[in-house]
Amino acid sequence: MLRKEGQVRIPSGCAICGIIDRTGKNSINGQSIVDAIRVMHDRSNGLGGGFAGYGIYPEFADYYAFHIFYDDMQAKEETERYLDQNFEIASMGIIPTKPVDSITEAPIIMRYFVKPLMTHVEQHDNVDERMYVVNSVFHINKNVEGAYVFSSGKNMGVFKAVGYPEDVGEFYRLDLYDAYCWTAHGRYPTNTPGWWGGAHPFALLDYSVVHNGEISSYDTNRRTIEMFDYTCSLLTDTEVITYIIDYLNRRQGFSFEDIAKVIAAPFWEEIQELPQVEQERYKTLRNMFSSFLVTGPFSIICGFENGLMALNDRLKLRSMVAGEKDDIVYIASEESAIREVCPDIEGIWAPAGGEPIIVKVDPEAKQNNAG
Repeated sequence: MLRKEGQVRIPSGCAICGIIDRTGKNSINGQSIVDAIRVMHDRSNGLGGGFAGYGIYPEFADYYAFHIFYDDMQAKEETERYLDQNFEIASMGIIPTKPVDSITEAPIIMRYFVKPLMTHVEQHDNVDERMYVVNSVFHINKNVEGAYVFSSGKNMGVFKAVGYPEDVGEFYRLDLYDAYCWTAHGRYPTNTPGWWGGAHPFALLDYSVVHNGEISSYDTNRRTIEMFDYTCSLLTDTEVITYIIDYLNRRQGFSFEDIAKVIAAPFWEEIQELPQVEQERYKTLRNMFSSFLVTGPFSIICGFENGLMALNDRLKLRSMVAGEKDDIVYIASEESAIREVCPDIEGIWAPAGGEPIIVKVDPEAKQNNAG
């Protein structure tokens, strides 16, 4: 039977979700984020799902956790030679998984806890430890055929695959991990292929991004960020957002409040109505970083060390709601996802277009919890 418009659900593409504990306590089990994203199953089409967890590796908190996909043993051996020559490797092994019928054609999935050899870092001018790690990630991804570093932050990790997100969570046994922050994504690709590396989140160091929407400014954004030694090679537009955030925050020192005003910059007529000091600041940001303005319908959640930012496009063409209960903040494409894991949520609100939600862990509370 031919279905008419209104008789079939056509979601606005992809599902995103985030949960963060402001105290920094690892109080959120991975099963919670899996349950939340499961509710939004119809927003995905089985071509990609993934998660990022923060605080999940306390025993190796001072090491960078490299999660790497390998197509074959040759790529694995070549990458491990490179890591052995350039890093101290504290631990390495296969990431634990379990058989799931819908997850097929899995690559070799390895995890390494590493620190750069400082004698090597010091040989490079204007390169600190984090820049050294970034350069190493790009080196492997660009030069080792069949290898892809898809997570490289400290005390955090990305888990992603081709499949529905709830199946991906089961595959990676996320119920074994406790975190202070999780993000999740269910993919509905429209003009890019579904492959393991193309699933979200996209990550570099501790920055990870999940995205619902489409970036019409991708070519401009990509050409600009590649001028600063980033390589966009993962066959999806979302990758560029991660690199823009890394560049503006880590390399330029901008706050996430300012980053939001670059990525989803206010319209010029809105800027004219602001107080003079704010006018000048936003005019400067728009003029300096006009090529980093992301246009098209989007909603994103960006995780970072001790924090999370959620942001819609300026016209709010993609849905996003948020709520909080005690010290926990929830963000999702749909209210149902939040209520699934927190039925007695105290407040639900929808941020306006271009209005960021920025949640940061209380450093004093985190220190007390660590103690």
